[in-house]
Amino acid sequence: MKNRLRVLRAEQRWSQADLAGRLRVSRQTVNAIETGKYDPSLPLAFRIARLFGQPVETIFQPDAEDLEI
Repeated sequence: MKNRLRVLRAEQRWSQADLAGRLRVSRQTVNAIETGKYDPSLPLAFRIARLFGQPVETIFQPDAEDLEI
């Protein structure tokens, strides 16, 4: 899954640790989401969306293979 988390975080001038604290997750979790190594749980994705004031689908976009049935 692709995401805009790194861009959104940079716009706020937050470090990964800053964002992790706001989301109540580890810095490693933020790093893993930003690098595409980990897809957040649905509750975490909604927390991220609320924090940035954007719909989930503007932050997270599925890869092409995720759309195949």
